[in-house]
Order: sequence, then C-alpha cells, then structure tokens
Amino acid sequence: MSPHRQDDAAYIDEVSKHRKRRARVIELTHSSTKAAGVMLLATIAALIVASTGAHEGFTHFWHTEVVVGFGDATARMGLGHVINDVFMAIFFLLVGLEIKYEMTVGELTNIRQAILPVMAAVGGVAMPAAIFVACNASSPDTVMGWGIPTATDIAFALGVLALLGDRVPSGVRVFLSTLAVADDIIAILIIAVFYGQSPDVMWLLAAGVTFVVLAVMNKCHVYSLVPYLIGGVVLWFCVYSSGVHATIAGVLLAFVIPSGSHVNLAGFVDWSGKRVCEAKESYEPDVPVIGQGDYLASVSRLAAVSRHVVPPATRLERALHPWVNFAILPLFALTNADVSLLGVDLMSVATSPVFLGVLLGLLLGKPAGIMLMSFVIVKTGVAKLPENVNWAHVLGASLLGGMGFTMAIFVANLAFVDASYVAFAKMAILLASLLAGVLGFAFLFLQARGAAAKGDHFVTHIPESTNLQTHVSHEAARQARCAEGLKE
Repeated sequence: MSPHRQDDAAYIDEVSKHRKRRARVIELTHSSTKAAGVMLLATIAALIVASTGAHEGFTHFWHTEVVVGFGDATARMGLGHVINDVFMAIFFLLVGLEIKYEMTVGELTNIRQAILPVMAAVGGVAMPAAIFVACNASSPDTVMGWGIPTATDIAFALGVLALLGDRVPSGVRVFLSTLAVADDIIAILIIAVFYGQSPDVMWLLAAGVTFVVLAVMNKCHVYSLVPYLIGGVVLWFCVYSSGVHATIAGVLLAFVIPSGSHVNLAGFVDWSGKRVCEAKESYEPDVPVIGQGDYLASVSRLAAVSRHVVPPATRLERALHPWVNFAILPLFALTNADVSLLGVDLMSVATSPVFLGVLLGLLLGKPAGIMLMSFVIVKTGVAKLPENVNWAHVLGASLLGGMGFTMAIFVANLAFVDASYVAFAKMAILLASLLAGVLGFAFLFLQARGAAAKGDHFVTHIPESTNLQTHVSHEAARQARCAEGLKE
C-alpha cells in the first residue's frame, strides 16, 4: 500500500476523496513529460499567433506596463520584462535548489560518479560555442551570441527520455539529468559573467551584503522560509539595479536556504512515539474533539515539531515545481517563442551566420562535444560508463542534449539588441530543438528495439509479485515494531 493510501485512512471519507484528487494533481505537476508537453503547447500557440494578424496585438499586450508602488514612489515594468526578469528568477531559484540537492545528496556528491557527465557537459558547452564563433568570426555584432547554443533544456530533454520508459537503462537518465544540471551551472555562470551590463559597484556591494545576511541566517539556524523570501526580494532588487542579470539572484538565494532540519532526527523517533502514546491514552471516543484538551495538546506538540522535520529547501522546491513547470515556463515560451515567418526571406535566414551558428551548434556541436569529452574521460580511465549503458545510449543522450529551448532563448534575448538577430536565433533554436528531440528519441527507440531483438536486456526488473510480497512483509514488520513500541 502506498504512503498516500495509508495516510488516507487517517481522514474522514470526504477529505480522503479530496486528498486522492489532490494527489493526482501533485503527480501531474511533478511529471517532466507533462511539463514538457505544456511548454510545447505554449510554444506552438506562440508560433501560430505570430503567423496571424493577431501578432501585433499580442506583442503589444506583453508590452503593457505593470505599475507597483505606494504614493509617489512607483516602479514600472512591461509584462514581458516581468516574465523574463521576475518570474524567470523564480525558475532559476528552482534550478538552484535542484543543483543544491544534487551537490548535497544527489549525483554530484560522488566525484567519481559525477565526473563523466560533468565533463561531458563541459564538452557540450565548448564545442557549440566554438562552432558559433567560427560561423560568426567575421561579424563583431553577432559573435557575442556564442552562449546561445551551449545550454540544454532539462525539461524537454528529460521529458522526451521519459517517453521511452524502461526501454533504456536508468543509467541513461542519470547521465542526462546530471549532465543537464552541470550544464545549467555553466549556463548560469556564462549569463552572470558575459551577459550582464557593466555592474554598478554600490548596488553590487548591497547585493553582497544582503547575501551575507542571508548566509548568516542560515548559519544561525533560521529555518523559517519567510525571512529568506523577504531577503530574496531585496537581493533580487539589488542585483537587478546593479546591472548583473536579476535571475542570478534566484540561484544565490537557493544556496543560502537551509537544506537541513533543526529537529534531532534520531531523537525525534522516540519523542514522537511518546507523543502518540500520550494522544492514544488521552483520546475519548465519545467526546467531541474540540473538548478533548489533553488529546489536542499532545497532537499539537507532535504537529508543531513534525512540521520542522522537512528542510526549508525541500518545502520550497516542492511548492515551486507546479508553478514553474505549468505557469512560468509556459508563459516564457508564449512570450519568447513568437517567431513570425510572414514575409520572411527563408534564404536570408538559412544563410544568416546567427542562424547557422545556433543550428549547427545545438544540432552538431552539443552531441559532438558530449561524445568526444565522454570518450576521452572513459578511455583515459578517469571514469567509466554507468552500469548497463553503452556508447549508443550515450550518443542518444547526446542528441537530446541539443534541445536548448529555455536557456538558449533566454541567452538570445540577452546577447542581441537587434531584433532580427534575436529572431534568427529563435528560429534556429526551435528547429534544432525539434530535430534533436526527434533524432534522439528515434535513435534510442531503434537501439532499444535492436537490443531486444538480440535478447539483450539493460534494465533489471523485479517481478511484481515478489516486489509486492517484500513490501508487505517489510510493512508488516514495521507495524509490529510500532505496535510493540506503543505497548511499552
């Protein structure tokens, strides 16, 4: 029985049904495949609108100013800038929390295990950047776009990989997800260093002071999220005013939010058991709960401490996932993928150094860089391929690495002032991401079919009945231990 079903037994029937519906919503909003699907729909909608007469009104709408202030002190920002500068800072906060998780307990904690995908990410950044520079070497106005084809869109890449299910070994997902996380770290550094304005030293100093205050709060074991979120708003404003791109504030905030618990986890088990015993002894079935003072006191103490077991970083990450995946990223796609082909000379697009640099960088440079660096790392003995993963799997994952949607469009908006260059870059990003997704999926799918035909099995399956019996026996033993503890 799943933990959610076990929890449902503690609620009255009406609430239990509501929780089941809520659990389905949570499952939906934490699915990388469905998140990628929603973002794809938003992209298609933006492309359709851009190719109709509604494009002008659509664009005008996103330039509508949002005014925030009190009295004479007001601040104005267009809706498009709110999405790119404010909402995307929340996206980067989630990215930072995911990177922090991987560096704390995930794939980036074991250097030997992480070095292959991390170095593959380095190769996957260097090669497309070199290709873009080669295509734009004679154009000083466009060469600064070298950062555009360097990033992998983790939502799209993992979403496509999820469509393959267990046809590929789990090591491929671990390799690609770790690579994408490392890729995000590099992309964040590139944005911070190369795509901000000349920083205002005073505002940068104010941002530094704010960050230090937040770090001190972490060291002083402040576990409430509210002070960090307030400090995060101040940090965002200081970074925004300094000229460094404001989204970096999201990443900085992620690294100062506590990922530990201020509850003594070892002692909590015994302590909570005693509170449960107290509640059991004081419970009076025939008395309305509002009149059971001792029972409510025991349960309230248990609830107050239990709430603090889950680290603030985990609570925030869980809360952000649905908003980022199903609101912020689709909005970003809707406002930034509006590429119009009406009246466009396709020949001039196809011969544009920006278009070629981005297209070839993502479609050829990313897979070539990932494969080449992976080959060097493995053949020199620095690391080895994950269990059950072969070079065909690595090539398939490398092709999916060419899906550079979110980060690539984000960098394109920062790299160019000329709207035509931005449009050429977006066209290349959309085409390359589509081709990379189709090629990567098709390659891994055909490889899996070929392996199955030969009788090769890369994924170890546990028979459902055995797994169920094991789970039931463990659960029965756990409940018996709890019952004994309550009796004592």
